[in-house]
Amino acid sequence: MSQQSQEQYQFIESILRKHVGEVSDMEDFQFFYGGNFNLAVRVKLKAGEFFIKWNQGEHLGLFEAEAKNLALIDSTEAIRVPQVIGVGSLEEKEYLMMECLPTGEKSGDYWEDFGTRLAQLHKNSVTDGHGLAYTNYLGAAKQTNDWNLNGVQFFIEQRLKKQVDIATYHRKINAATEEKFQALFEKLPHLIPNETSALLHGDLWSGNAMIHADGYIALVDPSCYYGLREAEIAFTTMFGGFDPAFYEAYHASFPIEKGFHERIPLYNLYPLMVHVNLFGEGYLPAVQKILSDYSA
Repeated sequence: MSQQSQEQYQFIESILRKHVGEVSDMEDFQFFYGGNFNLAVRVKLKAGEFFIKWNQGEHLGLFEAEAKNLALIDSTEAIRVPQVIGVGSLEEKEYLMMECLPTGEKSGDYWEDFGTRLAQLHKNSVTDGHGLAYTNYLGAAKQTNDWNLNGVQFFIEQRLKKQVDIATYHRKINAATEEKFQALFEKLPHLIPNETSALLHGDLWSGNAMIHADGYIALVDPSCYYGLREAEIAFTTMFGGFDPAFYEAYHASFPIEKGFHERIPLYNLYPLMVHVNLFGEGYLPAVQKILSDYSA
């Protein structure tokens, strides 16, 4: 074992001792790389199976916010999420320790159940309007959630404008593109419905949707806030979309206003701009097309 691996192993042992006690009964230990953290590990003990991820402290508060997000979704009893075992910092690294959910094969009504459960999640709202009591992250992008009673204004101010400002500052978009965004901000209140806020997972794509051992949905890596639920449904279409049965079941439980398909690109400007800022200008053509479609 290399010195780095030995240090990582000792780091994981320290976390396990802190949260579950004795670690001499370790049965399996598997590292994972990638995502928005440096490393993750799945550890199997006699006491159970756990998933730990950590970073070098470059995204302060990311895991603390994720733990709050998981607890928030869990409190609704709408959709299963991993239980948080512990969150904190150790050796200048931040970590999150969770139960490791067992996976399985899809049940026959997996997609219908998923759509119905997401609708149940979205029926959770708050009187404060749109936002969240703390800042969190979408991937590695900081996500501010200052409250706004108006959902469309929240989407403009706390989602689109924040990303446009970052892209402008780092010269990832030019002045002409910024002007098109400013013009769109004037039109948006007439283009998307200003609904009551809904509790959103916030990063809902296939990579964050697990099939639990019982054959039904479990969600991971939430980026929660109370917002426009159409933004969440639009987000699911970003990377290929879900089975039609998912959307049919959702709509049957919590109908969406007519014309939603025409509004999808507007909502997806937010995740697209996050991708521009995190991963580069390869995502700009999609942004430019949407802006052009609405600049007439």
